[in-house]
Amino acid sequence: MTATDVAGRTVRLSHEYADALPELAVPWRAASAPAPRALVINDALAAELGLDAAFLRSPDGLALLVGTAPPADAVPVAQAYAGHQFGGYSPRLGDGRALLLGELLTPDGSLRDLHLKGSGPTPFARAGDGLAAVGPMLREYIVSEAMHALGIPTTRSLAVVATGAEVLRESALPGAVLARTAASHLRVGTAEFARGTGDLGVLRRLVDYAIARHHPAAADAANPPLELYRSVVAAQAELVARWMLVGFVHGVMNTDNMTLSGETIDYGPCAFIDAYDPASVYSSIDQGGRYAYGNQPFMAEWNLARLAEALLPLFADEPDDALARAQEVLAEFRPRFAEARRAGMRRKLGLPEDVTDDAVEELAGGFHDLLAVTRADYTTAFRSLSAAARGGDAPLRAALAGADPGPWLERWRAQHPDAETMDAANPVYIPRNHLVEEALAAAAAGDLEPLGWLTAVLSTPFAERSGAERYASPAPADFGAYRTFCGT
Repeated sequence: MTATDVAGRTVRLSHEYADALPELAVPWRAASAPAPRALVINDALAAELGLDAAFLRSPDGLALLVGTAPPADAVPVAQAYAGHQFGGYSPRLGDGRALLLGELLTPDGSLRDLHLKGSGPTPFARAGDGLAAVGPMLREYIVSEAMHALGIPTTRSLAVVATGAEVLRESALPGAVLARTAASHLRVGTAEFARGTGDLGVLRRLVDYAIARHHPAAADAANPPLELYRSVVAAQAELVARWMLVGFVHGVMNTDNMTLSGETIDYGPCAFIDAYDPASVYSSIDQGGRYAYGNQPFMAEWNLARLAEALLPLFADEPDDALARAQEVLAEFRPRFAEARRAGMRRKLGLPEDVTDDAVEELAGGFHDLLAVTRADYTTAFRSLSAAARGGDAPLRAALAGADPGPWLERWRAQHPDAETMDAANPVYIPRNHLVEEALAAAAAGDLEPLGWLTAVLSTPFAERSGAERYASPAPADFGAYRTFCGT
């Protein structure tokens, strides 16, 4: 078979990463998929990538999406990286169940990775089977596309294809491959692995590649490696602030899950908070709450310190000088994060630009105090502010049942908040945990309709839809404590 679409155009994948950094890549092939079947194809993303969705649904297209028939000139590789996982260093991780098929040149001239997850064991599999079940792959599809619709930088999901094979976990589950795209899959752990080779030439080539791919302005700086580091610090400060503003909990913020591009990656044990609580943890493996919702800024800063350690020899010839430069740049993370979060809170509260930063912080802090006391649903409470700005207090008072928001409302209204600004900043719909689980359970039973309705609603998260009230409602009382799993 050949990767040729229905119009006769050959699907072309370059192999720039494999060529530039062969020390960080192992050429590999996907495992067989006995009966590939499309569960979901992202038609809109296919068009953005210059791919024909009809071709992707064809036998040849499905073979491409599970990795068994890549284009003839492609060089699929398993990428090597290291990582600090829950604080402990693992020098050799890598794509244990994934493959980078190659890079797509999109119609807008950008380069995007085409990457598979669940495509079989690689030399980095560490005794794992390299496979993935339908449920976790559909979870990544739902949440990553919802994040994109919310305006948060993210890897994106092109397709989930059932393989026709079973995956053994606690029980036998139907297997699937996720095809996803990204600006790249370079991670903090990639730099850690490169440093671990002991070859500074490899580390320099990685830095040059990352600059060219993601932060080209750094090439013109007096110290390009240091400027790359500054760019990653800035991108991650902005990204994590956006997570916090919508109540997103990544769940496994290891250094191998932090990109150099500033995109969100690896939607394993992720979730969105319901009742507001900074200590919220949903991952079954995060027993100590290391990656709790409120800890995410601190963990991002910790990860960025590990990136500095990996790049340190490139910052300056003298170790003390290199360390001082790294510390100076890392110190920019907290003010950058605070600025991004404050700007986001200004929009979520609808506050005009002439309201002082101190007033924004005071009002935001006061509202979060109300949320914490009442354990209010985070998304519902913020969305209810639009009605309050228009004079209707009932939705807000219902969301904050158990507390009197009157004094706070008086201070807030004195700043003349704008309801339209809030409408564009506070989503009506997020991937609510009970709805995600409902869609995954139905899909596992062969019913994809709930998945289709959920993804349709999440594609326009800020616009209220008639008849979609249940998608905006908090979890029912009997939903219970929520736990997510990594899927391996």
